[in-house]
Amino acid sequence: MIERRGSPRQRVYKRGTIAFNGGGFDCTVRNLSGGGARIDVEGPVRLPEHFMLVIESDRVMHRCRPIWSSAQRVGVAFE
Repeated sequence: MIERRGSPRQRVYKRGTIAFNGGGFDCTVRNLSGGGARIDVEGPVRLPEHFMLVIESDRVMHRCRPIWSSAQRVGVAFE
């Protein structure tokens, strides 16, 4: 398989929140890189074009856009 990420990913298991339009829902961050993340969600979701990924344990917020999704997984790019 060809690696297409611009920076190496780090496997993690962190609680996150996908926040948009004054609301949001929980997710699990499964890997992180300098340019994005893979997150797991409860079920198929329709995400907006842009949203915030909040990782409270790291005290960070990333503005994101979805790149790919399949069932309960979503790949996001940081902006």
